[in-house]
Amino acid sequence: MTTLIAHHDVKDVALWLASPKRAEAFGSIGITDVRTFVSPDQPNRVGLLLEVPDLDAFNAAMQSPQFAEAMAHDGVLPETLVILLES
Repeated sequence: MTTLIAHHDVKDVALWLASPKRAEAFGSIGITDVRTFVSPDQPNRVGLLLEVPDLDAFNAAMQSPQFAEAMAHDGVLPETLVILLES
């Protein structure tokens, strides 16, 4: 299991928080415990804390059309995505 932090900007934080697409996409690769965060200083910056059971599957999924669709639906600005792995 790998602990991962991801942060990125979104178009609409309320939409991003309410969307079921993130849970559906992550659930498809076995990630069920997703914690969400919102920056108090940058209103469109959000973050996730994930426990990833298979990092290779996660990396492949991040390149998939399913994940691209989920991110687009949720208003994620993909060029702002930063992923950090626990060391």
